[in-house]
Amino acid sequence: MVPFSILDLSPVAEGSTVSQSFESSKRMAQKAEALGYTRFWLAEHHGMPGIASAATAVVIGHVGAATSRIRIGSGGVMLPNHSPLVIAEQFGTLEALFPGRVDLGLGRAPGTDMRTAQALRRNLDAGAQSFPNDIVELQHLFSPADENQSILAVPGNGAKVPIWLLGSSLYSAHLAAMLGLPYAFASHFAPEALLDAVAIYRDRFTPSATLDKPYVMVGVMGSAADTDEEAQYHFTSAQQQFVNLRRNVRGPFPRPRKDMDDFWTPMEKLNVEHTLRYAVVGSPATAEAKLSQFIKDTEADEVIISMPIHDIEARLRSVELFAQLPSFKKAA
Repeated sequence: MVPFSILDLSPVAEGSTVSQSFESSKRMAQKAEALGYTRFWLAEHHGMPGIASAATAVVIGHVGAATSRIRIGSGGVMLPNHSPLVIAEQFGTLEALFPGRVDLGLGRAPGTDMRTAQALRRNLDAGAQSFPNDIVELQHLFSPADENQSILAVPGNGAKVPIWLLGSSLYSAHLAAMLGLPYAFASHFAPEALLDAVAIYRDRFTPSATLDKPYVMVGVMGSAADTDEEAQYHFTSAQQQFVNLRRNVRGPFPRPRKDMDDFWTPMEKLNVEHTLRYAVVGSPATAEAKLSQFIKDTEADEVIISMPIHDIEARLRSVELFAQLPSFKKAA
């Protein structure tokens, strides 16, 4: 048994609105809290009509106000898009509003296409190259202020906000180990690097003031339903989204399809199924078999599940079914 958490992107479902997306995220967070999930994280993406969580800290505040116990946070904030001071102020504010509940997961990718990234960052090379230094600067801004400190994060200084490092590459594994931070790996983006990245992180981990031993959370996509067929039907929305991403087709999060063969080419099918090979899709029995093997293979300390399901009622049912699996460890 390991803790389960949820990663949400506030999907803008086809036929829906951004306002409805935020209402669905709220309902999902409330359901997760009631069932004993450990965390409810939101992810930063930009310029994507199917994802509404661009202003990540704002949406975290929205779900925080609707819940009372579950940890809330980012999975993640793309730090090169922002100055460390701005993030320290945002998450210092969240921690003041929701004491002891806020996590700050940080990523290095842009979370968007290169043109939008340019509009966000202005200087793409400086953002990526300064990532380690920006993390250290952010840690300093969260520390209690020195008497002669010239730059203060208010709110932020002295805020006890745990920093996580997110990644989908070996680079992130090395950096998280060097800094002694908890590490979350996105297996649904980079399945080939998963086991190597986790092994590198554990082998090279350096204890820090934050963490005395490695802590690995592994991200995976999931769609649970009462039958395998229903779960697979709902998962076709995610499969279409991945195909659309590769085709550079931007649109809302698509409705599920009964037949994918009239949508994707054989090569697209091969590529998507390869990328999503760790996805946990099926009935409770099928989901438990796949997820328990995944936990065994990765030796994960925690699993965070993204449930890309178009219909909110089906999504809430998936949240419920995952919480009933024998692998699920309820939050204290």
